[in-house]
Amino acid sequence: MTNRERVLAALNFEKPDYTPYAMGFTQKMAEKLIAHTGDPNVLSKINNHITSVFLSKPQTEVRPGYDRDEFGVTWNKTGADKDIGVVDVYLLEKEEALNGFLLPPVDEAFIRREMEALAAAPGENFRMASLGFSLFERAWTLRGMENLLCDMVGEPEFVHELLGKITARNLQIIDIALEYDFDGFYFGDDWGQQRGLIMGPHHWRTFLKPYLAQMYGKVRAAGKYVCQHSCGDIREILEEAHEIGLNMYQTFQPEIYGYGYSEKLRGKVTVWGGISTQRDLPYKTPEEVSAVTKELLAAFPQGGLVAGPTHSVPGDVPPENILAMLSVLEHQN
Repeated sequence: MTNRERVLAALNFEKPDYTPYAMGFTQKMAEKLIAHTGDPNVLSKINNHITSVFLSKPQTEVRPGYDRDEFGVTWNKTGADKDIGVVDVYLLEKEEALNGFLLPPVDEAFIRREMEALAAAPGENFRMASLGFSLFERAWTLRGMENLLCDMVGEPEFVHELLGKITARNLQIIDIALEYDFDGFYFGDDWGQQRGLIMGPHHWRTFLKPYLAQMYGKVRAAGKYVCQHSCGDIREILEEAHEIGLNMYQTFQPEIYGYGYSEKLRGKVTVWGGISTQRDLPYKTPEEVSAVTKELLAAFPQGGLVAGPTHSVPGDVPPENILAMLSVLEHQN
């Protein structure tokens, strides 16, 4: 089987010849792994089964330690988190500020360049177009997390207007992407915390589900698969997300769900992840990481899994543990 065929088997709950896998690394972890192995090409040698392009434009540095994204949001990266950072100033300090507030126009030329690169990518991987900060996250980066959650209670019309504008822009991007040959669309949008949804299931259904249905529906109508990323515990709405088009959920955190939860999703939602960046990779020995990885693979004998770390691997993970995990994934036969 090719890498793409293995991922398709996982999505269709069919048994592949071995379990597909895919992973990413923070900048700090990538540097540690390169230094540890002495191989500047070590990352490209990982047989990731999914090739992705990101349809959000790269950030630009405005001053040392501060980057600005295409929406005009400035991210402070002078703290511990050098990859994402924290929002410096919220652009919508008051809900009234939405009057006259324009989201940036879609850069069609950029989207087409990325999609052309994806279509031309070498190899036989599953090809994924990816849009990060796709709805809830984009709204709170403009408004502020606490403000947005309060607005869901006190200013629901404002929240719908903001989410509607974000969705309309996303649909433009999706329309352009769907002109090209690829397999799935990945939406990045954290909804969960360690216990339950940040906004709760009622507000998810009220404010997020209708707009997700529009985006998922457009992707599915074109014959593509839908993948949703969310950290945390979102089990309260996962099956509802499937009803509106979700095929694959990333990231599947074993410290939250346990492997047994996947049985509720069998035949509905494939999971991607399963090797904990919170509980296992930073703290266990290489031998223990090998055992955890084997345990994960054994829990999905009939497909429904794309294995990998539960998030981009952070810099606190020993490189030896990455190599131990990879050794198991790469030598399943």
